[in-house]
Amino acid sequence: MIENKDKEQEFYRQIVSGDIIAMKEFYHHYSGYLTTVCSRYVFDREDIKDVLQESFIKIFKAIALFEYKGPGSLRAWSTRIVVNESLKFLKTRERLEVIHQPVWDLPDTTEEEEPDFDEIPIFVILEMIRSLPTGYRTVFNLFVFENKSHKEIASILKISESSSASQLHRAKNVLAKQIRVYESMKKTAL
Repeated sequence: MIENKDKEQEFYRQIVSGDIIAMKEFYHHYSGYLTTVCSRYVFDREDIKDVLQESFIKIFKAIALFEYKGPGSLRAWSTRIVVNESLKFLKTRERLEVIHQPVWDLPDTTEEEEPDFDEIPIFVILEMIRSLPTGYRTVFNLFVFENKSHKEIASILKISESSSASQLHRAKNVLAKQIRVYESMKKTAL
């Protein structure tokens, strides 16, 4: 059993040495979090399992190449692998569709009051994100959750930076509408 203090560094050392028990413990420790990461991109439970299986295989095969940089670095590295495997899945299985519309073609939107996210359960917000069209959802997730710039997203998805910005803008607009609908339904239910 690995102590909590330097858990990641110890996981790394033990897995590199081929310790099967450490691999199982690593899986149990991170599988919930990495499943959540994967499910932001992929919907079907069986597909999520497949993507995670490929991800863990890749993690265990490539762990010798991992460079420990302090607490959280192994989790971040593993997250990148899961995101990359999820994107690979989307490109091959779901035909990742991104509309290539320049940012300047976007309709002007009026600035509205920022919705109060504290009043909306996190599972509702995540479901709203999951309901976005694949291209919008993918760009939104990469930008918001993975902290990628439009330049990085463009490179990852093989689109222009303006298409990335356009997809993000549209995703935010759709989410804002969904939040307003949710808030109005909540008010009428009271």
